[in-house]
Amino acid sequence: MKKLCRRYITYIAVLVMAAVMLAVLSGCGGSSSSGSDAQAPEIDGLTYSSAMELKYAEQFNVFYYEDGYAVVDIKADGRYLIVPEGKAVPAGLDESITVLNGPVENIYDAATASVALFDAMDAMDSIRMVSVDKEGWTFDSVKVALDSGKVIYAGKYNAPDYETLMNEDCELAVESTMILHSPEVKEMLESLDIPVLIDYSSYESNPMGRTEWIKLYGVLTGHEEEAETFFNKQLEAITALEDVEATGKTVAYFYISTDGKAVVRSSTDYIPAMIKMAGGEYVFTDLTDDSGASSIDMSIEQFYKTAKDADIIIYNGSIDSSVASLEDLKAKNEIMSKFKAVKNGNCWCTGSAVYQRTDLAADMIMDIGKIIADEEPENGFITKLK
Repeated sequence: MKKLCRRYITYIAVLVMAAVMLAVLSGCGGSSSSGSDAQAPEIDGLTYSSAMELKYAEQFNVFYYEDGYAVVDIKADGRYLIVPEGKAVPAGLDESITVLNGPVENIYDAATASVALFDAMDAMDSIRMVSVDKEGWTFDSVKVALDSGKVIYAGKYNAPDYETLMNEDCELAVESTMILHSPEVKEMLESLDIPVLIDYSSYESNPMGRTEWIKLYGVLTGHEEEAETFFNKQLEAITALEDVEATGKTVAYFYISTDGKAVVRSSTDYIPAMIKMAGGEYVFTDLTDDSGASSIDMSIEQFYKTAKDADIIIYNGSIDSSVASLEDLKAKNEIMSKFKAVKNGNCWCTGSAVYQRTDLAADMIMDIGKIIADEEPENGFITKLK
């Protein structure tokens, strides 16, 4: 009995030590936290007042301080102190916190999915430069701004026109996570004293979490009320989808990369969430990546094993626009002809708007729901391959 007790005590001690080590490790590495466990940074000279209420977003937090100061805390990126106009930067500020003078203007927005959110809260005047030329946009406000010269094209995200950025007094470069594949660009921007903020909205597990990033941009640009108003209207629209019943129909969402791999979405991504909200079932029920990435590569053979009997195929045309017909899809790989959805002609393709229109999540879900119900989508986000 004594030996058993000693073993039990030892076992408890090991568990306690493991918990302590886990807590220590989770506090290391320099990355900021997100969600309910996030804590506002202590800043000398500033008094913390409250945190922004977030309903769906998990990748960022906003902390408010007295006298109009705010800290934007992006989980995988960093912290940004928004200094209100006419106020001073606190002395002795931690070097890990990037200072932005609010309201932020002359933005170079290379995260195309965020531009619709600026437009939705009437803050397009904050954007001076974009990374996609006129032909690449799916909504008119950006095209009109480019035509008028209010917004100018300043090079792709991985090859920006640094001279233009400098001449236009760029105050902030907003980048998508694609910039992580071109770290030298981020380094160059920062060496030119242009702060870089990485938009991780694509890592949100709920489509409304992606839309809720409008609140972050509202803080940056001084359009918080407009951002809150718009988001609340979107909540009303999404509420109408809560009564959609599950149909049991399975959906495969993917594209085929230039090296022949199938690129699918993580099971925790916002696209599978949209499919579920529309009454469908994503074919990959438990597919994740250790890095937390939203997209996962696999061989076409691996993809076939799971997705061959999917009732519906949706090809991700926002990434690969080369598929405009069933024949185009079959030409990607001969194995595609063996898929149930291809044989039944139940194949669809998205356009760029699915990625760019973060402001219309409810409309996208409605279109997915239409094709699941064997009806014609009405909002133009998905077209049938014939």
